[in-house]
Amino acid sequence: MNSTPHPQAPAVVNPSTTSATCDRRGFLGRAAAVTAAAVLPGWARGAERDWSGQVPTRYPDPDILALDPRFTAKLGNTPIQRLYHHPDMLWAEGPAWNGAGRYLVWSDIPTNRQLRWLEEDGHVSTFRQPSQNSNGNTFDFQGRQISCEHLTRRVTRYEPNGTVTVLAAAADGKGLNGPNDAVVHPNGDIWFTDPGYGALMNYEGARAATGSVQPYQKESVYVIDGQTGRIERVTDEVFKPNGLCFSPDYKKLYVADTGGSHYPDAPKVIKVWDVDGRKLKRGREFASMKLKMPDGTVKAGFADGIRCDTEGNIWAGMGWVGAGYDGVHVFAGEDGQRIGQILLPEICSNVCFGGTKRNRLFMTASTSLYAVYVETQGAHLT
Repeated sequence: MNSTPHPQAPAVVNPSTTSATCDRRGFLGRAAAVTAAAVLPGWARGAERDWSGQVPTRYPDPDILALDPRFTAKLGNTPIQRLYHHPDMLWAEGPAWNGAGRYLVWSDIPTNRQLRWLEEDGHVSTFRQPSQNSNGNTFDFQGRQISCEHLTRRVTRYEPNGTVTVLAAAADGKGLNGPNDAVVHPNGDIWFTDPGYGALMNYEGARAATGSVQPYQKESVYVIDGQTGRIERVTDEVFKPNGLCFSPDYKKLYVADTGGSHYPDAPKVIKVWDVDGRKLKRGREFASMKLKMPDGTVKAGFADGIRCDTEGNIWAGMGWVGAGYDGVHVFAGEDGQRIGQILLPEICSNVCFGGTKRNRLFMTASTSLYAVYVETQGAHLT
């Protein structure tokens, strides 16, 4: 048996700008981009790639980019895999890993169903239909699935006996807009975002008759008290709060703002707050979605779902720019600088860590489910 460890792939320099401040290392990296552009990976060049697995990928995978020496999660001898693709799957969202069942569940919002991928044999089947146009999913510390439903505009929990418990449907005397993503805290609290996309279109829910981009009330982030069930608004400082996650120690909360979809002045950023019990303090920009492309232009897409690894880095599903941008971007927890990318041929909505060792990154991307092994682990459940 060969016990020699597999080396990590060498870092690849790629042009990247994530904030107004750049250090000398970042400046040199961007300067080197002029020569690096000639050897861009497949999807940045628009090259075809065989996703069937019949044509092998030469290691290291050219579509996994290390932009900074701090991106130590890249493995040199593993490929990005497309685990599932079907033309009937229209917009995949909300992946969540169930450790006890060794399966991944995710939502296909427009088709009103949830799907499940089994680790033991890769089998994919419909898990729930109808799913109330569910979006984000997660599991609590008791193994119960929690879903954010667009159609019913509520957060629900599936109990072991098959019944459904409604955790949140209204706040401050008004119905919610349409919950999007949720995360759990060890104390039993559930934090969720309410941007209202499901109430802005019939395609993903039921379009509100209010004629407003705020379907029923101001877009906000909420917390559900795990003991009393009380719902509390914790911030409305985000134009349209989308994905969210905690830092490894639960002392920070990160929220992706996709308000640029409806508000011209909304910044395309991930924000961060300090967590004090059920209060958020010192809200600030964590990372910008701006990226300097090989042709010298600066473009910014949207960060949708986000998750944190054990080192404190933030992994974000990214899209709405095109080749060389869409996929997953990794931001250093210490300063919000972009340190890595995983390029995909589709817009990536959400990510989560799973697998037996929680060292496999699952990515829902438009009409496909992708995965790649990484040398880190998810900091929390799903």
